[in-house]
Amino acid sequence: MTVDALTDVAGVRVGHATRTGDGRLTGTTVVLAPEGGAVAAVDVRGGGPGTKETDALDPRNVVQRVDAIVLTGGSAYGLDAASGVMAWLEENGRGVRVGPDPAHVVPVVPAACVFDLGRGGDFRARPDASTGRAAVEAAAATASGAPVPQGCVGAGTGAATGRLKGGIGTASTVLDSGITVAALVVANAAGSVMDPETGVLYGELYDGRVAYPEKKVHEAALRRLEESGAGRTPPPLNTTLAVVATDAGLTKAQAQKLAGTAHDGIARAVRPVHLLHDGDTVFTLATGTRPLAAHPLALNELLAAGADLVTRAIVRAVRAADPVDGPGGAWPSYGELYGRS
Repeated sequence: MTVDALTDVAGVRVGHATRTGDGRLTGTTVVLAPEGGAVAAVDVRGGGPGTKETDALDPRNVVQRVDAIVLTGGSAYGLDAASGVMAWLEENGRGVRVGPDPAHVVPVVPAACVFDLGRGGDFRARPDASTGRAAVEAAAATASGAPVPQGCVGAGTGAATGRLKGGIGTASTVLDSGITVAALVVANAAGSVMDPETGVLYGELYDGRVAYPEKKVHEAALRRLEESGAGRTPPPLNTTLAVVATDAGLTKAQAQKLAGTAHDGIARAVRPVHLLHDGDTVFTLATGTRPLAAHPLALNELLAAGADLVTRAIVRAVRAADPVDGPGGAWPSYGELYGRS
């Protein structure tokens, strides 16, 4: 049984720590790899990224497997959440072995952040090490294959997509080969996810089942967006983050290629993308429980699926989001304006 989420990749778990109220509208999401870690890679396309330990994932470098990936709000300040995840991993003996004692480990925890500072009203309300620890503990406490909460949770709590509320979304598929590919996205884009002429989500133009909103509904939505003033406060310092996971046995170079083509999924759902004030970043995790065929083009079906799933996950994030109207700004949700169906 699958749940159409990142956790359909066996052994991968997801935990959120959500911080709202008292000026906070932020949080952290941790993707926890199975025991023993997973092959990891990254591709950064945005011109203003906020990241940690991404150089360690270069195929030319020594680290082969990681135990967790952190996605967090709080801009560069929020990267402190990774410290809490590192502490938890060390306590559990997980990380790169660096000494004779099994406890002598250094966890490598790649992380990336989205900009949500001040969206709850307090610019200084941001994730820290305790938030990261809460998120990894939540991930560890879930059962294998558990559903993943979507919308305004974890790193997607304060997310915005253009003039609409953003959030967390996830999706998965099983390929004809039996390999599972899945994606989880924090949709926090400076670009728009919605066609201003019709109200349809760009990411839904690719699945062949587009239901265009009625003209009167779209006109009412445009009026509501104008009244809210959403997305008008400069600068639009936003970012879309994603983790693409698979149970295929990939090398670091193959995993990096998968992370790179997955960015196509962002480009289908967000316009424009990869600008100088974006930090668009995609990570890959490959658990290696299913062999990849030896044919040199066997990776192609994973590359295509990764991009498709990132698009689907962005659509789900936007559709699952709840509206926000508080001291830090107002962001209507797509569901509020057009319905959640």
